[in-house]
Parts: sequence; C-alpha cells; structure tokens
Amino acid sequence: MNELYSCQQSIEQCAKTQTFSIAHLYKEEKTMDMHIHNCYEIYYSVSGGKQFLIDNKLYTIEPGDLFLINQYESHKITQADKMTHERIVLSIHPEYPKRLSSADTNLDACFSYRFETFSHKLSLNKEQQKRFLYYINKITGAKGYGHDIYEQAAFMELLVLINRQAKSSHITESSENCIYNHQVDDILTYINLNISSPITLAQLAENFYLSESYICRIFKSTTGTTINKYITARRISIAKSLLNDGASVMEAYEKSGFTDYSNFFKAFTKAVGISPKKYAQCSVS
Repeated sequence: MNELYSCQQSIEQCAKTQTFSIAHLYKEEKTMDMHIHNCYEIYYSVSGGKQFLIDNKLYTIEPGDLFLINQYESHKITQADKMTHERIVLSIHPEYPKRLSSADTNLDACFSYRFETFSHKLSLNKEQQKRFLYYINKITGAKGYGHDIYEQAAFMELLVLINRQAKSSHITESSENCIYNHQVDDILTYINLNISSPITLAQLAENFYLSESYICRIFKSTTGTTINKYITARRISIAKSLLNDGASVMEAYEKSGFTDYSNFFKAFTKAVGISPKKYAQCSVS
C-alpha cells in the first residue's frame, strides 16, 4: 500500500477502495475547523504537541498517543503551538472492519463502543508503539504478489492490538486524558444536553452568569473553535447518525437542532461533501 501525505488524499482513497488508507504527515497542513468524516479515523502522534477536541472532550497530545474517532464524532486539532506535528493517520471505511470481524472477535468495537467514561485517547507504551509502527511498516512495505493479503493480515493484527488496549485501559485512562477547564467543560456539557434545542450565546451567558464576550474568549482559547462552529459540527454529526439509522431527512433536520432547513442543507453538504438526501440514500444502500 502506498503511503499518502495528505489527510484529504487518505479520505478519498478510503472512499474509493472502501477499505483503508494511510497518511504519514510531516508538514503542517491548514488546520480544519470542527469537522466530521464518512470514515473511521485512527490518529497516531509521533511527535506530540497541540490538543485534540473530539465532540465534547479535549485531550492533550503526547508522543505515542493514539486517538479513535468514528464517522459521527466531530473533531478538531487546536493550535496550542506552532511546532511541526508528525503523525500517522489511518482512514478506514466503516464497513471494512465489520467484514473482517468474526463471531468471537469484533474488530469494529473500538469505534462503535461508546459510554459515559469512554476516552478516545490511548497512550501507548514503548513496546506498543513499536508494535503499532511495525504493522504500519508491514502494510506500507507490502509489494508485488500477495501484497493485498499481507496488507489485510497486518491491518487485522493492528486492530486486534488496538482493541485489546482499548478494552484494558478505557476506564482508567478517561479521567486522566481530558483537560478540565471547569467552565468550558460545563459549557460543553450544557450544549450537548441541549443540542436538539435552540442555543444562543445570550442563553449561555444567562445560564452561567458570565458575559458573552468572556464565554466566547475562554471557549475559543480552550477548544480552538467558536461556539457556533462547535454546535453546527455536533448537529451535523447527530444528523448523520440519524440518517444512518433510517430517519428521513426532515426527521434528521428537526431532531438535530437546526431551526432553518436552508442552513441545515448548506452546512451538512459543506461538511459531509454530499446532500442530506444523497447521504441517506447511500446509508440505505
């Protein structure tokens, strides 16, 4: 498998093959706002640095940290510093791990199993980091006859490694991995509890007894994005999940918290790349 050097290339290749792709990034790309993909994402940090906002959780990024993100979770790398951040990103078609799973081994578990104390972040020790990179090198180094078999076998072993680590560490890791700015954490919790209803900055200011300008400032400085962009990304994530479960476009629009269909249509299409109706048709097929 050829190693790619752009997240966008990796996502496009994943969609084309409906399997997976790998990008090894050395140079700084333009940081995207809160966004969602149609694929799973494994994000492995080689150099550390910066911060990761995934849904309503904010994480530090240290060397050897690995993040697991599914197709419904909005996320953004925040600009905590300007240092170059080396990382390896795997884009995975959601159906691919399911096809590779067996009756006894669900390779999709690390992406689909979510609960209150779940952490997207796994901090790999030195030996686990070596094993991770061993499988990456095995996948990207496979050439010639049988390369696809080698790639798939190494990918399956990699997912077994990650799922084992996730099962053994998710409970104890969660509270240590999140950065707790109490005010912003409370704001994120409030937004997510009320995401299907109209939420205004004035409403937040009144609820938390803080000025609107102060809320905007601490939210942006802590998460790296604005409140409006965060809310929009979360609502699109919810709409995707609803459409994937068979809801109609109007049901997804109404239940995800949008109050204007035109804004919903434009925001969804821009973020996902296709219209809500087209996405619903693709989910059914």
